[in-house]
Amino acid sequence: MDEQEQTIINLIVNAGSARSSAIEAIQYAKAGDLEKAEESINAAKESVNEAHHAQTEMIQAEIRGEKTPLNLLMVHAQDHLMCALVVIDLAQEFVAIWQKIYEK
Repeated sequence: MDEQEQTIINLIVNAGSARSSAIEAIQYAKAGDLEKAEESINAAKESVNEAHHAQTEMIQAEIRGEKTPLNLLMVHAQDHLMCALVVIDLAQEFVAIWQKIYEK
């Protein structure tokens, strides 16, 4: 596996982890454990930042004139990142809603 492929795999792994943590946050909030929900949101943000870092590395390499592969693996990686970002945004909203429900 070359360096570019490893960067793409890192993006996929970290984005997948971010998505999982965000879903976990929703589940914790629904169960009433808002502290763990917040911890899971923070974990999701850390993982998505790592994924974004991998994406930034690829963008910078392309700016330097290095060829960036446009293949199914790259498309899959970008799809994972976008899904993770959307799920994190939604998880934050769901946690906030559950927080308001439990305040009543």
